[in-house]
Amino acid sequence: MKKWTGWLSGIAAAALALTLGTAARDGEAVLPPAIDGAALPSLAPMLDKVTPAVVNIATEGHVQIRNNPLLNDPFFRRFFNIPDEALERKTQSLGSGVIVDAERGLVVTNNHVIANADQISVKLRDGRNLEAQLVGTDPDTDVAVIKIPAKDLTALRLADSEKLLVGDFVVAIGNPFGLGQTVTSGIISALARSGLGIGEYENYIQTDASINPGNSGGALVNLRGELVGINTAIFSQSGGNIGIGFAIPSNNVRQVTDQLVDYGEVKRGSVGISLQDLNPDLAQAFNLEIKQGAVIVSVAPQSPADKAGLQPGDVVVAVNGKPVTAAADIRNNVGLLRVGEKVTLTTMRNGERGDVTLVLGDRAEETDRSSPQNPRLAGATVGNIPEDSPAYGRISGVVIVDVERGSRAWRNGLRPGDIITSVNRVQVKDMDVFLDLVKRSNNGQLLVGVRRGNGAAFMVLK
Repeated sequence: MKKWTGWLSGIAAAALALTLGTAARDGEAVLPPAIDGAALPSLAPMLDKVTPAVVNIATEGHVQIRNNPLLNDPFFRRFFNIPDEALERKTQSLGSGVIVDAERGLVVTNNHVIANADQISVKLRDGRNLEAQLVGTDPDTDVAVIKIPAKDLTALRLADSEKLLVGDFVVAIGNPFGLGQTVTSGIISALARSGLGIGEYENYIQTDASINPGNSGGALVNLRGELVGINTAIFSQSGGNIGIGFAIPSNNVRQVTDQLVDYGEVKRGSVGISLQDLNPDLAQAFNLEIKQGAVIVSVAPQSPADKAGLQPGDVVVAVNGKPVTAAADIRNNVGLLRVGEKVTLTTMRNGERGDVTLVLGDRAEETDRSSPQNPRLAGATVGNIPEDSPAYGRISGVVIVDVERGSRAWRNGLRPGDIITSVNRVQVKDMDVFLDLVKRSNNGQLLVGVRRGNGAAFMVLK
């Protein structure tokens, strides 16, 4: 209690000194450097070293638009003989970035900050404005890397985000609302947030450090000035900060950045399994005492999982020693690993626990693709639903990988990303079933069930 009282009396003395003007210097009132012999705590020394590595980003680009929503309907455009070419409008965006390699001038930001950008400008804290070049981008994790001239730059050291704890103090640095470099502070509110619908791979740090539009791509640092995350999104009903912000962990940023720098893209490895969450009913059916994990629903033929001996019904309880609470944990961990890397899955089978180590395969090679031999689908390339798709393991069907613009499939309204779930009211389970159904309907109508985004509809292909 004496210590608290002494602190209060020290503040009171300082306030009195300011009131009397004894602490005024050059016409301004200033706090003393210490109270009762103890220096005042401040983040200023750390920020003085860190803030030169955080940059403001401005972009200019263009996107395609249609003035009338009806023009998005291919049937409407065909009926009125409207060409498929879309109008364009210019776009501008503001965001933030973090210099992670001073020697090479590498800056990490969010993909959504530089998406559709034709020109990227970077402003440093010292006032320099530099033109940036795109190195690579990964929309699935919302990470992008750009490059600026490497001269007199300061970079941030990446911390090990696996060592973060809820309650750790953090500082967010960015360019909110285009105001210029701004610093806010808070704590880590939660770790490994997923299921938010923000990105394909979700493993976010949640923080109450104030994050607002424009902070995207900026730095979340610890009190040592190390980068622990890239600020990415906020949860808000008004669009402003309410104390719930999300950042991509530095370890995830490191993995994606390394691949973008090496290849210009992320070459994700594939295990070749579909999964579902372990629930109490499944745990009882499998006679398991564990309550968390992911059940293997299917194993792709000739996939790494198949070659390693994994089977439907196996329950994955850990990935590389990290406990699995849900299927999303496996997807998030494996989805950041490269082709050729090893991964160890700890599984339960018939009540026995065991480890299986396998080498990740190339998802592109494992995904069967085909151009269906049916004139109504001319111009379309169809494949199995990829493992990194949110629909993988949840929706039965095949995906439209690509559609040649102006082709018959395009005029019929099919678009890349569409999932065909049925043909002539028969459920499509995989590529083999789809190709067989399409082949048998060459001389008749082709009625397909299609899922696009959150919607679903039947389409008659002519």
